[in-house]
Amino acid sequence: MPPTPLIINLAPTGMVPTKADTPHVPTCAAEVAEDVAACRELGVAIVHLHARDGDGRPSHRADDVAPLVAAVRDVDPELIVCVTCSGRLVSSVDDRAEALELDGALRPEMASLTLGSNNFASAPSINPPDVIRELASRMRERGIKPELEAFEPGMVAFGRRLVDEGLLDEPCYVNVLLGNLGTAPLQPHALAFRAEIPDRWTWALAGLGRFQLDASALAIALGGHVRIGLEDNIWFDRARTVPATNAALVRRIHELAELLERPVATPAQARAQLGLVTDRR
Repeated sequence: MPPTPLIINLAPTGMVPTKADTPHVPTCAAEVAEDVAACRELGVAIVHLHARDGDGRPSHRADDVAPLVAAVRDVDPELIVCVTCSGRLVSSVDDRAEALELDGALRPEMASLTLGSNNFASAPSINPPDVIRELASRMRERGIKPELEAFEPGMVAFGRRLVDEGLLDEPCYVNVLLGNLGTAPLQPHALAFRAEIPDRWTWALAGLGRFQLDASALAIALGGHVRIGLEDNIWFDRARTVPATNAALVRRIHELAELLERPVATPAQARAQLGLVTDRR
């Protein structure tokens, strides 16, 4: 059986990196478009978007998200657009779900849904069960597929519970994020998460910081998929001496995929794997 085409999910910006941290992080629509265009040529299928306001601060506002969605669609309308519904800086469901209300050509096809609370190095991400359920419900009503985010195996189990409750439609797509200080490390025993994921789901690995390269290599070798980008890691090398760019990070994934004989998925192939509807009208 031929290997499953590798879905590359680009997270170009995130909430944390600033221009002071790295000049390469794209914080406006024009910069995001430039990075996405370069990465699209290397096989990116999904773009995971975090908006910034005019001062470069993270923003949940639909008015700030809309230009990013439009910029990605201008690069390639076939790219899969995912918006964040993170709870790191805003807590109310209405605030977190504001980008879900974008409509027409700006409607995202996916949105992030973190399956539990956790601590990052400097701040918590608060995700109570009732908030997770409400966000899942709103995504389902809007026809937006959740990009499930799991930082430990128990979060994957909660995702299965949401399927049983009728709040998530299969096949699900789950990003497992390893190497965060407050959750599962990137160690052999952390791969126990795989036992929690149903075979019919699509799973990807993201490694935070210096764990990004190892997580990507594991995912490609084990038949999973990859999330990559400056959101998770601003350095290209382990010694943290070479600032990364989104294009350089994606190019390295493409090279790894070639070495491990994994074809890279086109957006159309990714849509088919994820069960996404192609008509966005």
